[in-house]
Amino acid sequence: MRINIQLQCTECKRKNYATQKNKKNTTGRLEVNKYCPWDKKHTVHKETK
Repeated sequence: MRINIQLQCTECKRKNYATQKNKKNTTGRLEVNKYCPWDKKHTVHKETK
């Protein structure tokens, strides 16, 4: 079962990306290193509710 999630930057606290994840395979919160256009650098983005 795939669900839609939002990824939030840990530095500027903005929701920059939307993606999907498989809830059965990835039970914890997703953390991805992605580009933040407001900080103009790569930062860690965490899954939000």
